[in-house]
Amino acid sequence: MTDRLNPGDPAPEFTLPTDSGGTLSLADLRGRKVILYAYPAAMTPGCTKQACDFRDSLASLQAAGYEVVGISPDKPDKLAKFRDRDAITFPLVADTDKAVLTAYGAYGEKQMYGRTVTGVIRSTFVIDADGKIERALYNVKATGHVAKLRRDLGLD
Repeated sequence: MTDRLNPGDPAPEFTLPTDSGGTLSLADLRGRKVILYAYPAAMTPGCTKQACDFRDSLASLQAAGYEVVGISPDKPDKLAKFRDRDAITFPLVADTDKAVLTAYGAYGEKQMYGRTVTGVIRSTFVIDADGKIERALYNVKATGHVAKLRRDLGLD
């Protein structure tokens, strides 16, 4: 089983390619609060719903001081298609070797349709301005998760 992060743990550092052809490092976001969410695959129904929910809440999340970043094992060109198709307005990063997902405890064994499989565990991490985990939410639902997160963060 993959080790899971807990509040107060340092968020694992990363520098990954983005949907826009550049790179993004967690260090680039230091001094800001970050919502990093891990999803299994771009352009699938659940992941699209979740990305669009974050997109639709982005202005109010940013007004509350949060930056949103999506992470998946997809290649940057697929992330670019996803961004363009669904008007995603926050960075998507590609973790093709799954090392960062594993470091966050968001890759490993999970239950899917009654079977144990290995894959991305849909998860959300709230990282404080100092780079520490504020919340680590595992096995979240694609639908309704952003609304629950907003309530939990006191934004609604």
